[in-house]
Formats: sequence, C-alpha cells, structure tokens
Amino acid sequence: MACVLVIEDNPANMKLTVTMLDQAGHQILQAEDAEQGLRLAREARPDLILMDIQLPGMDGLQAMRLLKADQDTQNIKVIALTAFAMSGDREKFQAAGCDGYLAKPIRYKEFLSLVAEVLAR
Repeated sequence: MACVLVIEDNPANMKLTVTMLDQAGHQILQAEDAEQGLRLAREARPDLILMDIQLPGMDGLQAMRLLKADQDTQNIKVIALTAFAMSGDREKFQAAGCDGYLAKPIRYKEFLSLVAEVLAR
C-alpha cells in the first residue's frame, strides 16, 4: 500500500487516523507540527500527506504552500483535514495546493474512500 504522512497535533485525532490507515494496510509516518512534517516529507517522500489545518506555529495552509513550492515535494498529494469547516474553505485549501479536503470528525468510510481516490489520481 501507500506511505502516508499524518501531520496532526491532537493525540486523539492522530490515534484515530493512524488506526484507520493501519487497518487499510498503509505505512504511516507521524508528525505533531508542520515543521516536523515538512522535514519528514522531504526525507521520506510519502505518497500522501494528511494535513491538519489548525497546527501550532506554522499552520497547515502555510505548510501546504511550502510543500507545493518545493521541487522535491511538489508532487506529493495532500488532503486537508479541519475541524473548522466553513463556507469557502474547500476553495481556499485547493488554492493552497491540496488534492482533497475532509472535515472533522472523520467518518471511516468517507475517509478511506477519499484516501483511495486521491492516491489513485
């Protein structure tokens, strides 16, 4: 299966996401903030990044822009995850370079379906 980097600062959300990905057979990398996530993305070149938007320090949108501007990481697919889904967010996340968008709380089937769809592109 795929190598997926999860960038999430909430331990409960990280555990849930990792458990779902693990059950689906994916290899998982974990980062608690954007800076650590960017380092891991450059080192490991995962197939997909699940990026929380509300992160301490650098937020997920800024991290996404940096990933997409970097020649070494620009082709890594990114799904934005947010607990604060508002009108216009999908467009804002797409403009930052994300390949998918999912509002929290995460629903198992919807989550795995989106992960599979983005990886297949």
